[in-house]
Amino acid sequence: MDARLALLQLGTLLVLLSAALELTAKLTAGEEVYTNTWAVHIEGGPQEADRIARKHGFINHGNVFGDYYHFRHHTVVKKSLSGHRGTYVRLQKEPQVRWVEQQVSRRRKKRDDYNEPSDPKFPQQWYLVTDLNARGAWSQGYTGRGVVVTILDDGIEKDHPDLASNYDPDASYDVNDGDSDPQPRYTQRNENRHGTRCAGEVAAAANNDVCGVGVAYNAKIGGVRMLDGEVTDVVEAHSLSLNSQHIHIYSASWGPEDDGKTVDGPAKLAKEAFLRGVTEGRGGLGSIFVWASGNGGREKDSCNCDGYTNSIYTLSISSTTQYGMVPWYSEACSSTLATTFSSGNPNEKQIVTTDLRQKCTDTHTGTSASAPLAAGIIALALEANMNLTWRDMQHLVVRTSHPAHLSTDDWRTNGVGRKVSHSYGYGLLDAGAMVALAQNWTSVGPQHQCVLTMLSEPRDIGSRLLFSKTLDSCWGRPEYVNSLEHVQARLTLSYNHRGNLAIHLISPQGTRSTLLAPRPKDYSPEGFIDWAFMTTHMWDEDPRGEWTLEIENVSEQGHDYDICSTKRFQMGLEASW
Repeated sequence: MDARLALLQLGTLLVLLSAALELTAKLTAGEEVYTNTWAVHIEGGPQEADRIARKHGFINHGNVFGDYYHFRHHTVVKKSLSGHRGTYVRLQKEPQVRWVEQQVSRRRKKRDDYNEPSDPKFPQQWYLVTDLNARGAWSQGYTGRGVVVTILDDGIEKDHPDLASNYDPDASYDVNDGDSDPQPRYTQRNENRHGTRCAGEVAAAANNDVCGVGVAYNAKIGGVRMLDGEVTDVVEAHSLSLNSQHIHIYSASWGPEDDGKTVDGPAKLAKEAFLRGVTEGRGGLGSIFVWASGNGGREKDSCNCDGYTNSIYTLSISSTTQYGMVPWYSEACSSTLATTFSSGNPNEKQIVTTDLRQKCTDTHTGTSASAPLAAGIIALALEANMNLTWRDMQHLVVRTSHPAHLSTDDWRTNGVGRKVSHSYGYGLLDAGAMVALAQNWTSVGPQHQCVLTMLSEPRDIGSRLLFSKTLDSCWGRPEYVNSLEHVQARLTLSYNHRGNLAIHLISPQGTRSTLLAPRPKDYSPEGFIDWAFMTTHMWDEDPRGEWTLEIENVSEQGHDYDICSTKRFQMGLEASW
């Protein structure tokens, strides 16, 4: 008797197991699997629906909308390979029932579900999944697909196994040699590896068992070879304007000498290329120029003396280390908008990316490594909303970047309550937050530029000059600005020892921005001629009210003597929104 009972129980288990396997197979194959719930259209209101449910053994889970109700039958199995025909017939006979349908299980997949890249070096890309939050963007389904990024540098190795599948010949050119092939020139010292390293940070392919992944690993990547030869205004302008209706983002990790004494920027044609890019590029939405802020930290350089990072048309990116410290090479200035990671002290990790000769490296460094990470994150945001203008993108950066664990003693809260720093701008980029905000972003509309003369008569600087003026931000005119983006102080001044000057601008809401910090290595007597010092620190503030400019001589003696120098300056203030 016990043996027969055991066999009976075993037989029941096998039948149930067989049914479960068949059900799983049906689900996998996409065939219909019936549930114990019904959708029922009943006239007569909720009370009539309750009555019919009780009469036929259902639980009424309530109104869906209109006269449609959700019924569940407690004696019918939750999942079945066939429909419950008898129940359907009984319900259908009720005069008040207009329609009934047993519900089938439908396969639905969360679109934020993604598989972590399997590339061998991905676990070493510590910066992607922590504070930069690339995973947050990937999990929302954004990987850069449909976005084109070009690296303006010394070329890119287009046949690198981690770049070849994303390489875009229409986003590439060799300006140095005047042909369409951006392949780097190979040397024994591999000095032309820079562009290939930057390209991998943006768009190294995922899940191909090679190296790591780019931030926007499904974006298209191109390269412009323009730094391995004579760099002229024409070379720069050609590079900055290449195929601007096809390329969305230009990433540049270069600029004038970071020696602490140079004041230099784009010349006539490059300036025109920037302006044409933002007004005509991407069908009028504007090309996006991402720029590394500079590596002159050891020389006490200021990136506001670099006319590329100091431009309103570039999105200037600085660096922080693995542990959130200011790197030794990083320059501080008021034009920096945000920050990504790069190298630091010897005990801190560096950046993993593609390298020359089809290799991989984990030693990419400097602000050169920070700008391409930002370009990749911006590509993710652009995929989320391809209608973003160049200014929209800067607004997204300001609103979603955050101080995180970044350490510096110059964090300040500006007039609209945002923390901002001369070392880090508004803080670390957050890819997940950027794409989330981008999806439903309303464009900021046309740019207004209000230009006002703050001081027209020359003034003697002396040891310290403080000058204030109340401005109306072009009230009553078409160029009226009611909310700030960029503020430029255009200064013309002569001084016998330029590096001894510190210049500060204070907004009507009390935000103090350092336009120029002292540069000990700058002994130039040339001063500045119509140089536009730019700050982003007053973003979204109301510009109406009293502005204050402060110029100090920080030399130990408190003054300098030079009979050829007038030590005077004039300035205008230009605000944009």
